[in-house]
Amino acid sequence: MATLQRIRNRAGLLVAIIIGLALVAFILGDMLRSGSSLLRPQQLEVADINGESVQYPDFQKRIEEIAEIYKMNTGSTQLDDNAWVQVREQAWQNLVREIVMSEVYDDLGLTVTSDELFDMVQGSNLHPIIQQLFRNPQTGQVDKTAVLQFLKSLETNATAQQKAYWLYIEQQIKEERIQTKYTNLVRQGLYTTSAEAKNSLTAKNHQVNMQYVRLPFSAMPDSAIAVTDKELKDYYNEHLDDYKQAESRTIEYITFDVKASEADDANTLKWVEDVKTEFANVADNEQYVNVNSDIRFEDLYQKKSELPANLADFAFEGKVGDVYGPYKEGNAYQLVKIDDFKDLPDSVQARHILIKPETVGSYPAAMALADSLKGLIENGTKFATLAEQYSEDPGSARKGGDLGWFKRNQMVKPFEDAAFNGEVNELYTTTSQFGVHLIQPTKRGKEVKNVRLAILSRAVEPSTQTYQNVYSLASKFVAENQNYEAFNEAIANEKLTKKIATVGENDREVRGLEQSRSLIRAAYQADMEDILHNNEGSAIFELGDSFVIAALAGATEEGTASFEEVRPRVELAVKKQKKGEALKTKMAEAIQGNDLQVAATKLNVDVKDANGLTFNSTSIPAVGMEPAVIGTVANLKQDQVSAPIVGNNGVYLAKVVSISEGSDEDVLAEQSRLNQAMGYRAAYQAYEAQRNAIEIEDKRAKFY
Repeated sequence: MATLQRIRNRAGLLVAIIIGLALVAFILGDMLRSGSSLLRPQQLEVADINGESVQYPDFQKRIEEIAEIYKMNTGSTQLDDNAWVQVREQAWQNLVREIVMSEVYDDLGLTVTSDELFDMVQGSNLHPIIQQLFRNPQTGQVDKTAVLQFLKSLETNATAQQKAYWLYIEQQIKEERIQTKYTNLVRQGLYTTSAEAKNSLTAKNHQVNMQYVRLPFSAMPDSAIAVTDKELKDYYNEHLDDYKQAESRTIEYITFDVKASEADDANTLKWVEDVKTEFANVADNEQYVNVNSDIRFEDLYQKKSELPANLADFAFEGKVGDVYGPYKEGNAYQLVKIDDFKDLPDSVQARHILIKPETVGSYPAAMALADSLKGLIENGTKFATLAEQYSEDPGSARKGGDLGWFKRNQMVKPFEDAAFNGEVNELYTTTSQFGVHLIQPTKRGKEVKNVRLAILSRAVEPSTQTYQNVYSLASKFVAENQNYEAFNEAIANEKLTKKIATVGENDREVRGLEQSRSLIRAAYQADMEDILHNNEGSAIFELGDSFVIAALAGATEEGTASFEEVRPRVELAVKKQKKGEALKTKMAEAIQGNDLQVAATKLNVDVKDANGLTFNSTSIPAVGMEPAVIGTVANLKQDQVSAPIVGNNGVYLAKVVSISEGSDEDVLAEQSRLNQAMGYRAAYQAYEAQRNAIEIEDKRAKFY
């Protein structure tokens, strides 16, 4: 019944989904009935995936459902902006996969039958999710009786929301099973031949050591190369794929940054000075700090050497209750009060058993197992034996749980507290982000005096008046400069710093501007040289601690860039091509026989070495990516000198100094390895191929 209780506890979260969706349906329905052109079906379309229209209410429902699952998994009640981005992206990926693969599964006749689902939930082949939920922490085995009791209780005691959550679990189980079936089918069609295995071994084992000389393209100045318009246009037309571009918008913007004023600084200092006497007289330092300080009370004991110089003498020469400050630390004024002294070891030796909640189902289950192990040890079972059997810290488990000696601040705090404050050979249970620890301190180092300080900190932050003052400056700028020309003229006249950013439609933020998604959406809704406006119609965007005013300065549509747009790039490429031919001729004239040193002397360059190159290599050390050079050299015989090679970073002459074929590995083993590697890639690559074969029109940027 514990599992049912967990689901019952989560019911309130699922209610939020239903209420939220009802509100969305009410609002959107009212707008549609009113004839709003903005929210007709085509305007509500979030995406068109393989001809299937996805409407905003349906997609939003998916987002809300995943958001609630996210809250359950993280124990949070609210999602921050980053979490919402993750949730929306997961909803999108799930939706695309569902639409893409449903047709594939139908064509292949792949299904998950009710009998299969029964077998995975309560039969002989339980799914890992079921194993996790119903594992008995005492035995480590799945309790099938508990599974049956739980399923029966769903029919009698569960609410609609609890049943909905269970259906979500069932859906995850079915989805994982059908994906496995598809992946297995794909894997059956993959095979590595013995010839492919031999080629793979050759690519790894055939190693070449070479000498080379290089003439970098910079050896010939650009001014020495003449190009014509015809040459440029011919090159452009022959390399159109090199000039593909994604859709983007370029914005120009200025920021009015809100920074604390001198008055804000003085007011903060005065507040700290005013509470000093009260802080000195308070009995419960922890509670006072947690209520009044910007940083919480830290239960941390420190040696004198661990304290900043300005606090060390005060802390160890004073007595409990003494207060130091105020003083400025970074952007905050602080008071420091001596809270407690304690003699503590400078280091301890300890051993532990780590139990991960995900292995046994939950933190309570992990705690229960730790308590059981503690009882076994207290009754004579060796700690080391249980650590080797149960601990999920592989580094210490094979040593019987022994962690050796460690000092303070080397372990996570809950673990450290138990190890340093506990008695030698006693057993302690604590939790951390890694799981549940059963800890036994085994030795203690020399005890030294430590102090615990209560620190009251108040950051110097902009006041409401400061925000209003800066906003007034931004408002004045907008009022006086309402078009693009005036915008730029005022920036120049007032010597303001104009910044430029290029963004894609689905980018989440402009680099350097917090929570700036609204600015990107505005850029895609504006016309060229418009001053951008937010959803409230204001030209002032409040982003973090800045007020931003921006204009649309450029727009690039998806496709091939025009010749004029990329002319400078084309000119560089053509000049590089011509330099390559000229330097190639120069090198050919310099080489005599197979003596690179003669060529190097004539060219006034050094002979360099590059060793251990294989068919799989792509770069030359200290030079860069040079696949053409390496590909040529890998096919030369020993002592053979190449013809001049035009690479990415210049023109080369190369000589093979030695060749090593390496050891003769087992072809069958390599064949097996390659088959296994292909199998690992099968699921992802097969799905990507199916996804790339359909049309996806993504319109999420209109809504999020």
